[in-house]
Amino acid sequence: MKLSIYIAKRYLFAKKSRNAINVISAISVAGVLVGTMALITILSVFNGLEEMVKSIFSTSDPQIKIAPAKGKVFTPDSLMLVRLAETEGVEFYALTLEENALLRYEEQQYIATVKGVSLNYADVTDLDTAMWDGDFILQGDNGRPYAIAGLGVANYLGMRLNFVSPLAIYIPDRKARITGTPDSEFTRKYIYMSGIFAVEQEFDSKYIFLPLDFTRELLDYRDEVSSIEIRLKAGADEKRTQNAVREVMGDEFIVQNRYEQQEMFYKVMKAERLAIFVILTFILIIASFNIIGSLTMLIIEKERDINILRSLGADNSLIKRIFIYEGWMISFIGTVLGLLLGFMLCAAQQHFGIVKLAGESLLIDAYPVRMHLADFIVVAATVLAIGYAAAWYPVHYLSRRHLRENRRENK
Repeated sequence: MKLSIYIAKRYLFAKKSRNAINVISAISVAGVLVGTMALITILSVFNGLEEMVKSIFSTSDPQIKIAPAKGKVFTPDSLMLVRLAETEGVEFYALTLEENALLRYEEQQYIATVKGVSLNYADVTDLDTAMWDGDFILQGDNGRPYAIAGLGVANYLGMRLNFVSPLAIYIPDRKARITGTPDSEFTRKYIYMSGIFAVEQEFDSKYIFLPLDFTRELLDYRDEVSSIEIRLKAGADEKRTQNAVREVMGDEFIVQNRYEQQEMFYKVMKAERLAIFVILTFILIIASFNIIGSLTMLIIEKERDINILRSLGADNSLIKRIFIYEGWMISFIGTVLGLLLGFMLCAAQQHFGIVKLAGESLLIDAYPVRMHLADFIVVAATVLAIGYAAAWYPVHYLSRRHLRENRRENK
């Protein structure tokens, strides 16, 4: 084995009689290098985007959400809430009530989703950490209710905290008869702003948060809620707690974790990641044809050396290993250099933010990058496997042909 590696190394770095072989070998290394670097860079960018999305969802989505399996609202009884609070792993829970509403501020109008929440809602999500202006205050010391709007809602309506006019909220009256008079068909209430949050564009342009009691009055509900949102204790097992909550609530309710709340989005991200990996792997396979061409020309050039090795007692296995190792060395050099350059490129993006993201409402201004050791291992294994296959084929094919020719000559 050492002899075959030694000869393969000499063949790889020695000057060939035909300069084209050197050029094709260099192109082969460059092709593997670029493909490997592209693979590790793309996977690291997807890791960064996934972590950024998870961070956004952790700000806006609860760890566990309980919603009715049928209908929009339900009435939780006191026994249910007591059992929920005593469930292992549950630290806080908050009641919520959602409905679409027409917002009006001076002359501007906008349709958004009003979300009434318990006063302890900041204990359940991290929305209070995403305040763009003001504070996350749902009720003042004097009992006055306040609203917290998304930045997109505030911008569309032209609202800011230092403005003196209140926000008008219109909700269709569920009990009113159609009379043709808008004022009699809508419930209208006024509220002042205490803060503006900024999470991400779609969420910021959709929601405005209100106190739960204020929202119930607006919607003419008594004790109904749309969902119950839960924060888990530190270190709690999410799956076990989710199953325990499901047992408490019964089959009439849907209990979802963060992944299940955004299941379609996560599935799309995983599918895109896999598709990119497969596409770049096919590009690497195409690039590996240079290795096939390089080894084919080298075997033809070294035919005299092969005959000398045979006369010295070398068997077919040794000769095959020499050229397979040379092809694998080409892949190995390209892989190592590609991983190194990919690491340097990702590290530069992490520290300096070279490639910027478009959009002003994003939490970050540059593409996020996160390098995982598992990605480096998978990429290296994939590229080396392709390189081995690319080296094995020409060696196996040409050695068989060479053996047939030798047999004919011996006859």
